[in-house]
Amino acid sequence: MLGLAKRVKARFLITSTSEVYGDPLEHPQKETYWGHVNPIGVRSCYDEGKRTAETLTMDYHRNEGVEVRIARIFNTYGPRMCLEDGRVVSNFVSQAIRKQPMTVYGDGKQTRSFQYVSDLVDGLMALMEGDHVGPFNLGNPGEFTMLELAQVVKETIDANASIEFKENTADDPQKRKPDISKAKELLNWEPKVTLREGLPLMASDFMYRILKEIEGDDDK
Repeated sequence: MLGLAKRVKARFLITSTSEVYGDPLEHPQKETYWGHVNPIGVRSCYDEGKRTAETLTMDYHRNEGVEVRIARIFNTYGPRMCLEDGRVVSNFVSQAIRKQPMTVYGDGKQTRSFQYVSDLVDGLMALMEGDHVGPFNLGNPGEFTMLELAQVVKETIDANASIEFKENTADDPQKRKPDISKAKELLNWEPKVTLREGLPLMASDFMYRILKEIEGDDDK
């Protein structure tokens, strides 16, 4: 894709990830932080793949004159996500709707920051229409533990939803929160939708699709 962008003189956007910071020793994470990543761990294929993609993008920018933009996306949620994509918000919402226990790994005190999809789209458009290469953190700095997220899901979907604790996964980052000062200053962007505002919109879409799925099984 970088070769194509070079040939047709296109502006190239790489959607990287907050996972480039690994299990961070800096909190919140600024774009200047180089990260704390295990290069041979079970998550390393994704982490290092994104880091390498950023490296190649900057090399094409510096050496080949390709106009590039780099976004580091933090956890994003919203309608039309895959029901079984394995992301924590999707998991919790799907499980609560299906009356299954919400699966929390470890003690549930690890944190994430959740951004509604429309805010991300606005950020990507501001980045592509602006004059700055990046990287830019695009995320919502509202920080929640997994247990706090589970509580918001209970309030939104089912007050009687339960939690099931399982052994934590290897190399699971303990904290994740973007410093978005750079995006606010240079892109004039910041997220507008809170988790308590965005989650019901996602839950309505998931409920509709899961009920259709159940009805389809009944028809069989």
